[in-house]
Amino acid sequence: MLPMLIGVVALTAVTVAPVLAAEPKYPTKPVRIIVPYPPGGTTDPTARAFSNWFAEKMGTTFVIDNRPGAGSTLGHGLAAKATPDGYTLVLGTSGGLVVSAAFGSKLAYDPVKDFTPIGVGVYVPFLIVVHPSVPVKSVRELVELARAQPGKINFASPGTGTPNHLGMELLTSLTGAKFTHVPYKGGGAATADLLAGRVQAIFGGAAPWQPHMASGKARAIAIGHPVRLKALPDIPAIAETYPGFNNTTWYGFLGPAGTPAHVVRRINAEMKRAVEDPGVVRHLEGIGMVPTSTTPQEMAEMIRSELARWKKVVAEAGIKPES
Repeated sequence: MLPMLIGVVALTAVTVAPVLAAEPKYPTKPVRIIVPYPPGGTTDPTARAFSNWFAEKMGTTFVIDNRPGAGSTLGHGLAAKATPDGYTLVLGTSGGLVVSAAFGSKLAYDPVKDFTPIGVGVYVPFLIVVHPSVPVKSVRELVELARAQPGKINFASPGTGTPNHLGMELLTSLTGAKFTHVPYKGGGAATADLLAGRVQAIFGGAAPWQPHMASGKARAIAIGHPVRLKALPDIPAIAETYPGFNNTTWYGFLGPAGTPAHVVRRINAEMKRAVEDPGVVRHLEGIGMVPTSTTPQEMAEMIRSELARWKKVVAEAGIKPES
């Protein structure tokens, strides 16, 4: 029996070795990572955290190429048209891959057909934040107030069709409460008006709002992530009150359609290792991210399922793209 077992092991080694040897070496030159937003914010430091990890572990340079414009669709479009050899990747966002498409924006790419998903790296949770003068301390109380005063609660957003706006529409769809949407041309003006009390509520990113919460200038009453955040354990998830609610954006890596499978495997494996590293986790959590790890298949399914979900919300709300 032992000689036969040795023979089987030897045969297995012989058959496996050529497969392993056939895996092309990657990378052998610098890799470009397109970030479809300008420096600052949360996309750029997220991309740099991962690119630094990739460079250290893979022994080559990963170059950040910020390509902002057209609500992130410019950078996504450039990535979709790049050569699919593994040397151009994109830090894709749900805004550019899901929300813009669901909203009906004319895109130079198909978010399902024109990319090879590699994996989601972080979730970006939103909080419902209210001005201190608003007499509510929970999302249920906010909904009840809006029902009692239909249309009198002004809900700000950085613009029509943004994830912040669609989160409010999703809350309306689930509860029947009527809010008045007040779109701004960017988050800065929306934040300023909420702090001044000119609008009553907003869906905002967790990290940018924490200083205002700490100073008492704003109050967070709920979080759009499906579960509570480790960093903010006392703020309940909206889903605890209204099951199924989820208004969380995400960032992850993709290549152009046709990106080789060995590239996808290598980048995905390093992404998984990165979000298990305490230093990387501390950095990402410090900028308001929730580190995560998915398979390429899970990311692909997330894009498809969220497209369907947000298209339904947009249709029910009757939202039209701005001219």
